[in-house]
Amino acid sequence: MAKDVTRRDVVRGLPLYQQGIIPGSDAVKLSSNENPFGPLPSVYEAVSRTLSGFNRYPSMGAEEVRSVIAEHVGVDMRQVAVGAGSTEVASQLMHALAGAGDEIIFPWRSFEAYPILTQVAGATPVPVPLATGLFHDLDAMAAAITDRTRLIFLCTPNNPTGTVLHTDEVEEFLAKVPEDVVVAVDEAYCHFTKEEGAVDGMSLLEHRPNVVVLRTFSKAYGLAGLRIGFAISSPEISDDLRRVATPFTVTSLAQQAAVASLAVEEELNERVGQIIAERTRVFDALVEQGWTVSPSHANFLWLVTGDDTDRVDQALTSQGVYARCWSGEGIRLSIGLPEDNDRAIEALSQAIAEV
Repeated sequence: MAKDVTRRDVVRGLPLYQQGIIPGSDAVKLSSNENPFGPLPSVYEAVSRTLSGFNRYPSMGAEEVRSVIAEHVGVDMRQVAVGAGSTEVASQLMHALAGAGDEIIFPWRSFEAYPILTQVAGATPVPVPLATGLFHDLDAMAAAITDRTRLIFLCTPNNPTGTVLHTDEVEEFLAKVPEDVVVAVDEAYCHFTKEEGAVDGMSLLEHRPNVVVLRTFSKAYGLAGLRIGFAISSPEISDDLRRVATPFTVTSLAQQAAVASLAVEEELNERVGQIIAERTRVFDALVEQGWTVSPSHANFLWLVTGDDTDRVDQALTSQGVYARCWSGEGIRLSIGLPEDNDRAIEALSQAIAEV
């Protein structure tokens, strides 16, 4: 009998990353925090004019899109690194900074890729439970730092709870972090945040060289299927991210779409405003029904359903509404088109009536 292929033990123990369920044509998908509107119309037009050259590799240095990003956020181009979504950029950061015996700290529950990517990089995940109110427990995260800590993730707004960090508390936290420990501020959902005093990772960079800001074109810009995200950091860290990046992962089409997206800020703000308005409408409706819903600063809502989670999820799917369920904890409901949100509201009204 042939021997099994040799595998790393850590890989065998990893959970498979769970993509939001892709339902049939008559169902509503509210499970992946996608932008329901798609790319902005002017982005479609700009990209369609450049649909050629696919027989050639994309620019590995992504000079044009990095230059445009740098100008957009007000930094030097050398501070920008890109990847196939901010998830890949987070992975680059882990591979650049940590390895066997090193530790990576992150809040929990938070983005579910953090522990998976940490172990793939060979490092040890250190999840720190959220505090009351589903906020980051920054005191506990600071207390978790050891001489083996190499990287800390702050996710704001936090996925899946939608809570946001504020500038004063982040500054206080950073003062406790050793200068040789990098802090990644993951801002995938920053466009949906209108909270006064909410932290803007970009404002931290000038006086905190150990801070890295992660952002994406997947959410507000509606480019999830093209896969492009970026990091802003010191030139030294950015150089290291490019050193460990897999060559050619950011396609030519993704680069072109990102450049076009940054040229239409007014269109983007209008689109974001529509999603925020729907978020408020759905939140109010669910609170009125009696659900425990966390106030959200992202393009989704977190329903605290606890032991009732599986029943509520089944009630949703029976009505053709697919959200993201964490058994025993809660349900993340992405904000979709108004008619999709209406179906979710109706399905949840039936579910709570059955309690």
